[in-house]
Amino acid sequence: MQSLRKTTTWIAPSAMRFAGISSQIGEMGSGAGKGGGGGGAIREAGGAFGKMEAAHEEEYFFKKRQEQLHKLKEKIIGKVDFHEESIKHHEEAIARHKKAIEELSRKQE
Repeated sequence: MQSLRKTTTWIAPSAMRFAGISSQIGEMGSGAGKGGGGGGAIREAGGAFGKMEAAHEEEYFFKKRQEQLHKLKEKIIGKVDFHEESIKHHEEAIARHKKAIEELSRKQE
């Protein structure tokens, strides 16, 4: 659970970053935003190329987030599999120990 908390703090800042960007500019790719930074010559110029560049950037970050979520899911699935396997081994050990206790009890009688 603790590792899951670490990853959520790792993912959340990227989502907050997009919220901050959208409040600084009117329409994506329409020119320099209110935040003082231009974001490059193409985006500063605005127009179709600026909108296209903004769309490419959004697509890139969307794919990055999807990739991160996929890796996180695979990692969690791996941990679940590991713990299920550990549970299986522990249950087998418990059964062996119970059997040994029963055999010792029979020998004492």
